[in-house]
Amino acid sequence: QVQFVESGGGLVQPGGSLRLSCTASLRFFNIYAMGWYRQAPGTQRELVASITRTFTTNYADSVQGRFTISRDNAKNTVYLQMNNLKPEDTAVYYCNLGNNVRPDYWGQGTQVTVSS
Repeated sequence: QVQFVESGGGLVQPGGSLRLSCTASLRFFNIYAMGWYRQAPGTQRELVASITRTFTTNYADSVQGRFTISRDNAKNTVYLQMNNLKPEDTAVYYCNLGNNVRPDYWGQGTQVTVSS
C-alpha cells in the first residue's frame, strides 16, 4: 500500500519560511513526477509545484519566485521550501504524483498557517 507522509507545517508570520517534506513508500519513486498541492478552506485543491523525473520544475504563478520544489530520490522524499510566506498561502499542503494524481495516494497533509 502506497503512503505519502507530509510534515514540516506550522504557524509562521508573514514573510517567514517553512520547509515541507513528503516521504513516499512508492516503488521506483525516481521515475515519477511529484507534486505539492494545497487546499484552503472552501476552495478546491490546487497544484502548487511539480518536479519531473529529470528535475524539471514548474510552479503556480502565485508562488513563483517564493517556493522551491526539490527531491531526493535516495530518500524517496520531495521537499517544498517556502519563503516570503503570505497569509494567502494558508492551507493544508499535500503531495501526490505530479501527473495523473492518484486519489488513493492522498495523505493527511500538513497544515501551514501564515498569520501575525
